[in-house]
Amino acid sequence: MDVVATTQHGDIIGGLKRENFRLFEDGVPQTITNFGPTDAPITMVVLMEFSARYGGYFSYVAKYWTDALFPQLKKDDWVALVTFDMKPKLEVDFTQNKDEVRQAVYHLYFPGFSESNVFDALLDTTERLKDVKGKKCILLIATGRDTFSKHTYDQTMKALRQSDVPVFIVGMSKAIQNMRDMRYPMASDIDLLQDENEMKTFAKLTGGFAWFPQFTGEIPGIFQDVAAFLRNQYSISYSPTNRARDGKFRKVKIDLVAPDGGPLTVTDQKGKKQKYQVYAREGYSAPQGAVD
Repeated sequence: MDVVATTQHGDIIGGLKRENFRLFEDGVPQTITNFGPTDAPITMVVLMEFSARYGGYFSYVAKYWTDALFPQLKKDDWVALVTFDMKPKLEVDFTQNKDEVRQAVYHLYFPGFSESNVFDALLDTTERLKDVKGKKCILLIATGRDTFSKHTYDQTMKALRQSDVPVFIVGMSKAIQNMRDMRYPMASDIDLLQDENEMKTFAKLTGGFAWFPQFTGEIPGIFQDVAAFLRNQYSISYSPTNRARDGKFRKVKIDLVAPDGGPLTVTDQKGKKQKYQVYAREGYSAPQGAVD
């Protein structure tokens, strides 16, 4: 499992060791067998909504916001670009040439449909990454609105829970609400709040994170945070004590502790105590079949 720890303000907590982690499966303590920071190249799919919803406003803004990502990627990182409206479309297959992806983003001109089948696009992209080894993720840039995917919200949650692909999300619900407020003051959209909650759930299930910027000035910092999450992961392995091959979902919980097993104290530069948050997959589905 890949794990990231941050303070309550989102600052990465570095320098952690094996003895700082306690891992539980369905409440039962587990023995960590392998531990270490992961510095392998990143394999990322940028999954970007490109639809005519909201008068195409989002699609044009998303193009230029995405541009802030590329300076955060390293030479050895792999990236692919997939856009979606009614269905996902592979714009650029995996490449280490970031400029090729950047140019593909620049050449997205006219959204074709007003549909946004984000559930189908997420699951299609997760399947694409299933056999990719090493550090991988989906960066979803979308309004979060699903119009008529073949998959339901519950089906999407179930599939993501079984996946090993973290989903990082830059959601546009707040930016769209700001645009609407300027045109129609006091006209809030409750559906945008629902979209935001769904996106937060997808990120949490997979060990990712979701950001909901309101202004363009926030974007460079957000993409710096995306890269920081991926570059400061710890890889933790364990052999479950529950060997039953029953196909059931196993809930995993990871805590931070001091080396002596007591509470871990995290402070900021001024010595003020900080709360912390651990980001990791919520669990996994056990295999089905005969017991070893």
